[in-house]
Amino acid sequence: MTETDLTADLLNEPRLVTEPGVAARVAAVAMPVLQGMGYRLVRIKVSGEAGCTVQIMAERPDGTMLIDDCEAVSKALSPVLDVNDPIERAYRLEISSPGIDRPLVRRSDFERAQGHLAKIDMAVPHQGRKRYRGIIESLDGETVRLHRDDIREGEDAVVALPLTDIGDARLVLTDELIAESMRRGKAAERDLKEDLGIEPPPPAHAKKARAKGAKSKPAKAKKPLPQNTKQHRLAAEQARRDRTDHPEGD
Repeated sequence: MTETDLTADLLNEPRLVTEPGVAARVAAVAMPVLQGMGYRLVRIKVSGEAGCTVQIMAERPDGTMLIDDCEAVSKALSPVLDVNDPIERAYRLEISSPGIDRPLVRRSDFERAQGHLAKIDMAVPHQGRKRYRGIIESLDGETVRLHRDDIREGEDAVVALPLTDIGDARLVLTDELIAESMRRGKAAERDLKEDLGIEPPPPAHAKKARAKGAKSKPAKAKKPLPQNTKQHRLAAEQARRDRTDHPEGD
């Protein structure tokens, strides 16, 4: 499969977790616009903050979302929402990235999240409970295997949760997750600059490395000592007198 085919598959990948009500109407308008621009819809949240705020989380197929991406989406999506008017009152539109402790709404999200801590709320109770927390071990068919850190006495440490029964899932902020997110963000920014033909300045360690590998400059020649100082003139005068004067007794 080529990179183009993979990107197309990720763009068209359905979400496991969707919104009801007003948020669903906003999603129906926003999703085609986002996909046409090469982004995926993650989550829509309509809240009463500042009167009414519509928060749209979006991302690139690789899971990144830069500030420039948010600005481009906002500029393209605002007039489309104004025309379709999915919300009957004034609202403030907010475009954001999913964040480090992101929601997990697609199968590929769970695949990327393997090895990280997550909280999962089930829409349908599993083994008598709805809330789980633990490390995502793997995906096995249509289930996600979670190594729990909230087990009670007599419960299994590993549980297989059906993906289709998940009501809400998100990553938990940890040092390991922050480190990986920073690495991924830097790589995405570097790729974007390369695509735009912008050459980023090399980091400090790269400058040092190049300096170590560079050819050493030839040593500068020593500056010749002055030849006409007062000491030189006195010495020359004394030598002239020694040649012309004779000692007494000759």
